[in-house]
Amino acid sequence: MGNNSSRLPTSVHDFNVKDIKGNDVSLTTYKGKVLLIVNVASHCGLTTSNYQEMNELYIKFKDQGFEIVGFPCNQFAAQEPGTNEEIAAIACTRFKANFPIFDKVDMNGDNAAPVYKFLKSCRGGIFDENIRWNFSKFLIDKDGNVFDRYAPITSPLNIEKDIKKLLGVD
Repeated sequence: MGNNSSRLPTSVHDFNVKDIKGNDVSLTTYKGKVLLIVNVASHCGLTTSNYQEMNELYIKFKDQGFEIVGFPCNQFAAQEPGTNEEIAAIACTRFKANFPIFDKVDMNGDNAAPVYKFLKSCRGGIFDENIRWNFSKFLIDKDGNVFDRYAPITSPLNIEKDIKKLLGVD
């Protein structure tokens, strides 16, 4: 899928993903932008605060080259059970997500999305590479490299200083 099989991916820009409507999206679209990749869920205790704070960051920095990409996942206590249409409706109405929500994917296991296999290989977790819960966050620099990985309980607002650093803003 967009990757020449003789070459291993070297950045998130090497991946194609599907948006919430099933259309192919090349992550090269985000070249030159700082990117926060997050696995989202509609029915998690962390949902409301994460969406609120991610929206705040997105509104604050989107004009300076910052983007957020949400990937719904139902692997953690089945807290994202809906169809893509239902997920989009909840994200956009209840949580007022201004940033794009993509296709529901697996984070872990044999069917993990290739972009997540790459992210985890760059920044494993405390115990192993697997994603442990909803709202794990990966901050990506303008060249598509993984800058850091943040735990689900890390407030998006606590990542602001790193976002500013990568954007080169005060």
